[in-house]
Amino acid sequence: MNAQRPVAVVTGASSGIGAIYADRLAARGYDLLLIARREDRLQSLAQRLQQQYAIDVSTLKADLSHDDGIREVEQRLRSDDRIALLVNNAGSARMGGFLSVDVDEHETIHTLNTTALMRLSYAALARFSAQNSGTLINIASVLAFHALGSSAVYSATKAWVVNFTRGLQEEFADSNLRIQAVLPAATATEIWDLSGVAPATLAEGSVMSAEDLVDAALAGLDNAEQVTLPPVHDLALWDAYEQARLALFATSRTGVPAPRYQKR
Repeated sequence: MNAQRPVAVVTGASSGIGAIYADRLAARGYDLLLIARREDRLQSLAQRLQQQYAIDVSTLKADLSHDDGIREVEQRLRSDDRIALLVNNAGSARMGGFLSVDVDEHETIHTLNTTALMRLSYAALARFSAQNSGTLINIASVLAFHALGSSAVYSATKAWVVNFTRGLQEEFADSNLRIQAVLPAATATEIWDLSGVAPATLAEGSVMSAEDLVDAALAGLDNAEQVTLPPVHDLALWDAYEQARLALFATSRTGVPAPRYQKR
């Protein structure tokens, strides 16, 4: 890799959102470390990006739903001082009734969507904080603030990602670090093959392309947004949501049970 170029790390890079992030970051002049389970796809993508953008791309086959895969990526994040950006994109979904899915599958999704993201963020931020520079992008979902009868586990993991990321933003507010949460809605990726939901069952026009999603997310990053909502056109709705959230938190700090819970 070119010692003068920064390195961007993208998890879940073999297809969909991760592959588009890899392309767009390559176009911005980053060398890349691409991580996913499907090595053949990683190699094909790496070759294309190297030829198209004249950058250096390395790949790492790792399953982030298992501890050994997480540890391997943590080690790379800690050992390469040129890593300047991490996209925590790897994730999975399985829609269906809670009891209709095996508990081991729920645990796998939980580990991938939360534990792996937390540990890789820790490894990256330890370096970013020491050098007072770096970018962390965590991919969440609009299901972070809405749960369906079929999305209890997935919605919970994405709500976790949003709160985790916002806590980090508060912690590092006085630094030069950039920390962004991206909340896609339905996006045209292969996650639908895993989720058990057919994209054809969704409302016409409600599915965004992965290209549009990533381009919007990077525009939000360039605009210093902490929370980026690519499909939300009326930002006043988000502002109202934020005001209500803060008001609810403020009013809860009374130390006294509400009258409706007190005996009359």
